[in-house]
Amino acid sequence: MQVVGTMFFKDKKLLIDKPRKRATYQMIGGKVEEGETPLQAAIRECHEELGEKAKFEPANFKLIMDFDEIATSDPNIKIHFFVYQYLGELNGELTTSDEIEKFLWYESSLGNDILSNTLKNEVIPYCLKNNLIK
Repeated sequence: MQVVGTMFFKDKKLLIDKPRKRATYQMIGGKVEEGETPLQAAIRECHEELGEKAKFEPANFKLIMDFDEIATSDPNIKIHFFVYQYLGELNGELTTSDEIEKFLWYESSLGNDILSNTLKNEVIPYCLKNNLIK
C-alpha cells in the first residue's frame, strides 16, 4: 500500500493532526488511491484533512523522502510512505472534521509518546537532523 504525508512548518514546528479514531497524532496525509500519483494524493489529502479554509499552492510540494514502514493502525500492513515538504507558508484557517479531531504544531519538547510510528521513527528524526523543528 502506498501512503503520503506532507510536512508544513511554522516557527520551527511541524503541523500534525489527530484522527478521531486513533490515539496518536499523524502526518497530514493518507492512502494513495487507484489512478493517483503520490503527489496528487498528497494534495487531495491536504484539502481533506486541513479543511476548505486552508490555503496552499500545489506547486510548492516537494518530495523529500520515501521509505517502507509498518502501518500504525495495523502491524500486519506494510506501507511505502512518500513524504512531501510544503515549501511555502500555509495560510487560511485549519478546520477539524468528522475524521480529524485536532491539530498540533509539534516541537520535540512535547516528546514522542503522542506520535504515530512514521512520525516517531522517520519524520521527526529527519526534521531534527535537518534543523526543521525545535
